[in-house]
Amino acid sequence: MDTGENYEVKDMSLAEQGKKNIEWAKNHMTSLKSIIERFEKEKPFEGITIGLALHVTKETAILLYTLRAGGAKVTIAGCNPLSTQDDVAAALVADGFSVYGYKGETTDDYYRYLNEVLKQKPQITIDDGGDLLKLIHTEKPELLDSMIGGCEETTTGIIRLDAMAKDNALKYPVVAVNDNDTKHLLDNYYGTGQSTLDGILRATNVLLAGRTLVVVGYGDCGKGVALRAKAMGANVIVTEVKPFRALQAFYDGHRVMQMNDAAKLGDIFITVTGNKHVISLEHMKMMKNDAIMANSGHFDCEIDVTSLRENASAEREMRPFLEEFILNGKRLYLCAGGRLVNLSAAEGHPSEVMATSFAGQALACEYLVKNKGKLGAKVVDLPAEVDIEISKLQLEAMGVKFDVLTEEQIRYLSSWQEGTE
Repeated sequence: MDTGENYEVKDMSLAEQGKKNIEWAKNHMTSLKSIIERFEKEKPFEGITIGLALHVTKETAILLYTLRAGGAKVTIAGCNPLSTQDDVAAALVADGFSVYGYKGETTDDYYRYLNEVLKQKPQITIDDGGDLLKLIHTEKPELLDSMIGGCEETTTGIIRLDAMAKDNALKYPVVAVNDNDTKHLLDNYYGTGQSTLDGILRATNVLLAGRTLVVVGYGDCGKGVALRAKAMGANVIVTEVKPFRALQAFYDGHRVMQMNDAAKLGDIFITVTGNKHVISLEHMKMMKNDAIMANSGHFDCEIDVTSLRENASAEREMRPFLEEFILNGKRLYLCAGGRLVNLSAAEGHPSEVMATSFAGQALACEYLVKNKGKLGAKVVDLPAEVDIEISKLQLEAMGVKFDVLTEEQIRYLSSWQEGTE
């Protein structure tokens, strides 16, 4: 491990390759260019420290450069023990960033790194899952007085924030970046769909065509996974607890059933719910020989991995990020230890889709600064006009033209007098 006053990463000799990967991401995230240029002129974060707990990837690196362009002091820790890209972490340190993380972190190191970020006394937090914010509220309340606000990137994190707000436990405003159309309808849908299957294929190299693939949860992430699995020839089953989403899945052409029934039919199981033990030990006991399980929800509790390890008669690593368990005489396979398969076994979302997500993070931080002291301790939505601006930037980056309403059309849409003539 290489350590310094403001960093701890795997291997600084990886920095050169990390720089190349960051350059690759930057070339595919050009919608952030105008934000970076404006931030360089306006310096909205001058004198502000921003602490992040995000996946340390080549795409996240571009967010860090964007925030630094705005004058921020930036410090980051990984938000998942298996998602840090070690070459990117080294490259960021080489360019002066404070970085804590390595792929394969122990639980102790994971929390130690979060606390290293908090030692920098951030006034804005950016979370992916809510662990940084939770630590501030439970262990570092002295930081609350200087806090401007925070941002949250994930569905799982928003679930936790809403619970905190309901209990009056949330002590500073947090922008629900995950709720931006340019995040959950792009990142979750297109990004998770592609990167989840990428991770499973890298771990297993199985053929999806002809296999029965069970998608557990039909939110934006589940919809994206199901769509891409179906396109690759899989027979998709969806399990869901929300009636409308179950109805959507059925109308989208998927079989919909309860997990107790799906467990007996599936060849591959993918969890994307944000909830706990949606695949239980009892479900695993029902599964067919050679069934494969993978999780793409933020935390590693969606599959009851603890009970699997306790009850398996044998286990071994078959391939990188693929374990074999013998349970009741059957072989079951688990990808990436039940952690985020798309970031553990693969590289996470494509750069293009992360461009809009991280534009949302950067502009959410600016929104918090502009509205310091006015938002209250609650979960905040980014204004619609900001979300629209992000869409415009991405369309411009892709060279796509779109129509604009005429003055006559604007008047018509804003009036009620005109009708059938």
